[in-house]
Amino acid sequence: MSDEKHLKDYAGGWIQEREGMPIPGFLKIAFPIIGLFATAYLVVYMVGEVDHADRGSLVKTFNAMTETSPLLMYIVAAMSLVYVIAVALFAIRKFKED
Repeated sequence: MSDEKHLKDYAGGWIQEREGMPIPGFLKIAFPIIGLFATAYLVVYMVGEVDHADRGSLVKTFNAMTETSPLLMYIVAAMSLVYVIAVALFAIRKFKED
């Protein structure tokens, strides 16, 4: 019961945390890895899955009709990469509790 006074409640008591506990290392690594894979997915599949056996021809036809913009997709991917870097720096830095 002595630990209960050192717990912090978040979200109206749905999440509890012991004060002073460090963030696990796997979480610090998970944020940038997930973000980098999401950004890579944007670049790799920027024009859709055109090599798929079943829907590849439909994706190619859709791309021909809609005239996709590679520049816009690269801008979105670059913004995503900047966000991933910011989150990674935030997750890695030392946290000071008020």
